[in-house]
Amino acid sequence: MTLKSVLKKKSLGILFHPSSIPGGSYSGTFGKGAKEWIEKLSKHKIDFWQFLPLTPTDSTGSPYSSPSSFALNPWFLDINELIEKHFIFLSNKQELQSDNQSESHFDFDFANKLSKSLGEYLLIGWESQSEERKTDFYKWNKKNNWVDDYSLFMTIREEFNMLPWWEWPFEFKQRKIELLKPWLKDKSNEILKTKLIQWHLNKQWLNIKEFAKNKGITLVGDLPFYVSRDSADVWSNKSLFSISQNGKLLFQSGVPPDYFSSNGQLWGTPTYYWSKHKRTNFKWWRERFKRQFELVDILRLDHFRALAGYWRIDGDAKNAINGTWINSPGKDLLNILKKDFNSNYLPIIAEDLGVITKDVELLRNNYELPGMKILQFAFDGNENNPYLPKNITGENWVVYTGTHDNATSSSWWDYLDEHVKNDIKFNYNFSDDPSWNLIEVGMKTKAKLFISPIQDILSLDDSCRLNTPGTIKNNWKWKLNKKLDEIDLNLQKYSELGNTYGRISD
Repeated sequence: MTLKSVLKKKSLGILFHPSSIPGGSYSGTFGKGAKEWIEKLSKHKIDFWQFLPLTPTDSTGSPYSSPSSFALNPWFLDINELIEKHFIFLSNKQELQSDNQSESHFDFDFANKLSKSLGEYLLIGWESQSEERKTDFYKWNKKNNWVDDYSLFMTIREEFNMLPWWEWPFEFKQRKIELLKPWLKDKSNEILKTKLIQWHLNKQWLNIKEFAKNKGITLVGDLPFYVSRDSADVWSNKSLFSISQNGKLLFQSGVPPDYFSSNGQLWGTPTYYWSKHKRTNFKWWRERFKRQFELVDILRLDHFRALAGYWRIDGDAKNAINGTWINSPGKDLLNILKKDFNSNYLPIIAEDLGVITKDVELLRNNYELPGMKILQFAFDGNENNPYLPKNITGENWVVYTGTHDNATSSSWWDYLDEHVKNDIKFNYNFSDDPSWNLIEVGMKTKAKLFISPIQDILSLDDSCRLNTPGTIKNNWKWKLNKKLDEIDLNLQKYSELGNTYGRISD
């Protein structure tokens, strides 16, 4: 599947992360709630469902700083399916239910505790599984080499109280497998639990993906450009990253000073040793993309501009001011991916927000990748602002009201200066509901795809915001605290408005 084949007409989508979908035992899961959501999209002819990375999160709940680029978040494991298919045996399911089902934010600690309990139950039930199921598991494990490194990494992490890998004892830090054999034998059950969880997550999600395909829904995933320093990816492939064997950060990623930050942004993730990636014919990157496209139909590539060039900062720098622009072999990588896909068109959305230079635009346009436009960025008084609707020329764009990192459109409006509000009201006929006014502005553009976060479709304020960059309170925790049937009229309104602007197929 390519964007060229999917985006033959104007279309609509909704950004709604699985963790926010109602129906799970604490957060949303790969279960009944996700299928009900897909059915709602299908019913209202909203063809695209976008979400954040499905990977495990860091300690703050962020899926953009994951301990693995390949694994799935254990929080998404659906309990009901495990019980129904006799993978786990429970006399009382209530012990695996959260007490705060009616709350609009779920608890990370409870989610982690429940994931561990499910691992224990899966291990207990494993011996009684059929030989056919066991064979299926072992085949999947052999086919997915990343599972070994990830399960080992997470087991060692637990052993050393969640310390980062560079603070582990020598043989663990250096991944000396021969020296670890006695320890590995002792921890075989812990490693097996992690593998079983990933196997079930994979099966459950592929079932969701097949369900979406049958309902005509296209799944849009999300891939961070860089990977976390404290991850199985870096720990098991140190030579591919700007990091020493002992974990010292030699170079790190970020962006230079700009309008938003006088010191730039320091991200703390290692940059890539591109020369080594090229020598391996981009093996790690290709496996990474291959894994993602097993899970989704289209991929939003975060920080796309780093495929043209990246801002490299010393590993011990305290800010991002004194970095250096370094060219990236993005063209080489994209050419190889085209061969892997056996297609001239890649199913990738280029996240090209912020200050974008000509080389980035050229790379994006040469591969006919759609870029992104965020309407909340449009109204700063600059007539040449690239996010202004009148400046969104051509069709090869994905237009959003906002993203997971933005205020909801309702609160965005509340924060605006009065003179800006007056200008927008005059030029765009804003009236009583800024969320829906902005949605309509986006639908009117020529862009092939328009996507709104679910919060804007429900006219919610920032108490329902998913993430506020630079803060740690209540991020990534929001979930819809009502049944999907209760938002059916909102989805119908979204669909009908889309139909008015030619974004709904008959």
